[in-house]
Amino acid sequence: MIKGLYETHLFVENIERSIEFYGNVLELKQCHYEEERRAAFFWIGKDKQFMLGLWERPKEEIDIRHFAFECDPEWVLKESVDFLKSRDLKCRNFLNDGTDRPMVFAWMPAIAIYFDDPDGHSLEFIGILDGKGKPENGIISYERWLELEKNEK
Repeated sequence: MIKGLYETHLFVENIERSIEFYGNVLELKQCHYEEERRAAFFWIGKDKQFMLGLWERPKEEIDIRHFAFECDPEWVLKESVDFLKSRDLKCRNFLNDGTDRPMVFAWMPAIAIYFDDPDGHSLEFIGILDGKGKPENGIISYERWLELEKNEK
């Protein structure tokens, strides 16, 4: 039966700009390009594990989408913000505290940070945390998550 999500596709306004972003900025491995169809494909993770397809379209045909890249939770916590900032990308969370630090979706639980690609697609780095989900806590800081985990023990 279903084992996961193998691929996702986005419409982009400028294929070269998007190849630069996903290949050089986010460091995904480009695996195929079709000039005639103005399409590029990237492996996410190991080759042939997950794939992202980009298709050039006029701006009026682009619907803004969201998807998340699975990452190691420690990397999301300790390195993701610096990774994004070093590439001049603005990151955001839903903590409403004026910071750009990763947040925890307590219901999963997972740690995450958001950013946009050049076409405005909402992207996310997310890492699944150990522990039991606590949906009643909503979206919280990692520090608050650790407090809740400590109090449970």
